[in-house]
Amino acid sequence: MFEKILNLIFPNVCGFCNKINKNSLCKACELSLAKYEINVIKNYKEEKSKYFDYLFCALKYENFVREKIISYKFNENTYLYKTFVKIIIKNEKIYRFLKSYDIILAVPMYKTKQSVRGYNQCELIAEELSKEININFEKNNLIKIKDTKTQSTLSKNQRKENINGAFQINNEDGIKNKKIILIDDIYTTGSTVNECSRIIKKAGAREIIVVTIAKD
Repeated sequence: MFEKILNLIFPNVCGFCNKINKNSLCKACELSLAKYEINVIKNYKEEKSKYFDYLFCALKYENFVREKIISYKFNENTYLYKTFVKIIIKNEKIYRFLKSYDIILAVPMYKTKQSVRGYNQCELIAEELSKEININFEKNNLIKIKDTKTQSTLSKNQRKENINGAFQINNEDGIKNKKIILIDDIYTTGSTVNECSRIIKKAGAREIIVVTIAKD
């Protein structure tokens, strides 16, 4: 009931054109996004340098897609999480693949940085995806224990060193033998999600798919 009241006061809008739309993504913008879509699940099971098994990035990190993601992360345009989730699951094959997993985790922020920003953009997506595909999101199981430098300011090798040992699993029993969806916003070098995946696999996870809004 409370959610219905909120929807009346603050109706869903398409995140790209800001017009009221109950699905959070209008048909016109969906068509405009077609040239940025990737819609391929990449298999990394045989790549020894990767701790995750699959990677799905919904869009290319270009032009207005890039602008919207930056706006989402840094300008408090949190409503965009619903649109991004719609984009992630709108392909039926992707939707069915994700439905086969057990739990969802999100790349965490260090507590002081999240306090300053006011939200974790990956958690918002994970929470909404959890509702859409009916899979539990374990919000506080994967945590960040080290305050690292911003990855985008570093080289590929620096990113690996910067993020090493930055994450921790709180409840290994919730991870063991599970197939896990790991949510991040942008995939660039993959250092962050790979380090998260290393910790998750160490805790006993059976399989990991990394899911991001975009790939740079």
